[in-house]
Amino acid sequence: MDYERVKPGPQTVVRIEYDPNRTSHIALIKHNETKELSYIIACEGLRPGDEVESFRAGIPKRFIEEMGGKIDPALLSVKISRKGNCLPISMITVVSKLPEEGRAIVQLQSGEQRYVALEACATLGITSNSAHHNESLGKAGRNRHKGIRPTVRGVAMNTCDHPLGGGRGKSKCNKPSMSPWGVLAKGGFKTRTGKHVNKNKFKDRPRGSAGK
Repeated sequence: MDYERVKPGPQTVVRIEYDPNRTSHIALIKHNETKELSYIIACEGLRPGDEVESFRAGIPKRFIEEMGGKIDPALLSVKISRKGNCLPISMITVVSKLPEEGRAIVQLQSGEQRYVALEACATLGITSNSAHHNESLGKAGRNRHKGIRPTVRGVAMNTCDHPLGGGRGKSKCNKPSMSPWGVLAKGGFKTRTGKHVNKNKFKDRPRGSAGK
């Protein structure tokens, strides 16, 4: 998968393919001059025969005029810095730019806002197959093919198999939810200590009633 898109020049979309490793589709593109093939994340509306191009030095003025004089604020992906990992590939919106600091603020789909370097590269568009969450598996066998086994409730097990198991009949056992190894599921086990805070985070995502 070509995330860098370093090579300039127009590239033609050969076909749109399904990728079992991600929810979005991928596009096979062919460079018009070198005839080199590579895969990219397919954005919404991309069809075979379309031409895509990478502009590492900036978007030409003629393309900006074709888009109505302004760039679509929706970004497919954006790199945190010139060398580094990409932010999660989802819909990202540019909130504001801080030229004096050399960075900008972008908002993720969750509502979280992060700092991004101004010289970082980004991809315009929205990820394809956005309605993948509406897909119905149809049968239990499709989940088994993914490696997902049936989930058994702890209260339905025996005492030797789960802390919530056992008892006469359908007993509730009056114990908090926990894993088979006794780790509390609701507020008992914390994964973050608060010491290692993400320095690129500008504003946390809304939680609870604030997100409504």
